[in-house]
Amino acid sequence: MPWQECHKVDERLRFVARLLDGEKMAVLCREFDVSRQTGYKIYNRYKDCGLEGLTDRSRRPYRQANRLPFQVESLIVQLRKEHPSWGAPKIREKIRRQRLGIALPAISTVHAVLDRHGLVTRGPRRQHFKAQGTSLSRPDHPNELWCADYKGEFMLADRRYCYPLTITDFASRYLLCCEALETTKERYAFTVFERTFKDFGLPRAIRSDNGVPFASNTAFFGLSKLSVWWLRLGIAIERIKPGNPQQNGRHERMHLTLKKEATKPPGKNFLQQQVKFDAFIRDYNHERPHQALNMRYPAELYSPSPRPYTGLPELEYPFHDLTVTVTQCGRLCFGKRKINLSGVFGGQNVGVREVADHIWLISFMHYDLGFFDDQCNRVECAPNPFSANLSAMSPV
Repeated sequence: MPWQECHKVDERLRFVARLLDGEKMAVLCREFDVSRQTGYKIYNRYKDCGLEGLTDRSRRPYRQANRLPFQVESLIVQLRKEHPSWGAPKIREKIRRQRLGIALPAISTVHAVLDRHGLVTRGPRRQHFKAQGTSLSRPDHPNELWCADYKGEFMLADRRYCYPLTITDFASRYLLCCEALETTKERYAFTVFERTFKDFGLPRAIRSDNGVPFASNTAFFGLSKLSVWWLRLGIAIERIKPGNPQQNGRHERMHLTLKKEATKPPGKNFLQQQVKFDAFIRDYNHERPHQALNMRYPAELYSPSPRPYTGLPELEYPFHDLTVTVTQCGRLCFGKRKINLSGVFGGQNVGVREVADHIWLISFMHYDLGFFDDQCNRVECAPNPFSANLSAMSPV
């Protein structure tokens, strides 16, 4: 037997029909599983409106306390059509000057009206950064270039995954660090790099891939909080071209040796795995001859950097109109405006300089990030200062 569909209007009609036949309200309400209040409401609507009273009614309120009067909304639309280039502030000021004797709407209310009527022109959304790689150097002296990467994760005996963060010196192949981490989150990478900088000084540049936490696909030029910190310390950034791990071939070759000698079998936990990594570092730097180094040890070629780590220097912009500190959420407070920049610059000072009418240049250190129009608050990205046309056969 097929299921029978039950419509609310039909059920209400049956309810009212049986009431009209003389049945009691309380008995019918129990049978139809409704309260007496609902039963009397249905019956009264039928008496007032007939069959139309049994249909569902809109739940929209009759009045809205803060709703803009229709006349004011029409005036806003009319002013925008007469002056297509005017924004919400100018339209609001025009309404104020007409002295209509009404409560003046807020700028956000005027903008909402324009948006509701399709009169707001939306700029293109900021595109995700497409990783391209940078120029790659081939230095011959220690500390001119360090290479950093995460060796592929592997599972420890206690069923937890380990993500080793490794740092090597390009010229001497000296293994500066191999840290067993639980995750690739940037706050752990900050700690590892800071300890390495304190132990060995600062390099001229660091080469990495385009993954987290070295790069970001949502910020200007693919910068991340970690790479912004490197720039503040005076460290240049190099990134390999996506899909070309051979551009960091020396580091990847070290990972192969690390995998064979320090991860099979894995440690029982992070503490024991770190002991294995520390032993590998000593052997790799002081005991293992390298054919690429004419059978010398990396420790025989490496010496700490003459540039000590002393924290972040002050960042000022004497040739800009303003020096503004970016909020932790990545906003640039420019007067009463809030410009969305990027969270990777949170807490950093940027320089702001007017380069044309209503057009402002935003700079970080000596890098130009982008331009914004103080009338529409939209930021346009500047040319990427780190881009380069790389060949897949670039030397490593």
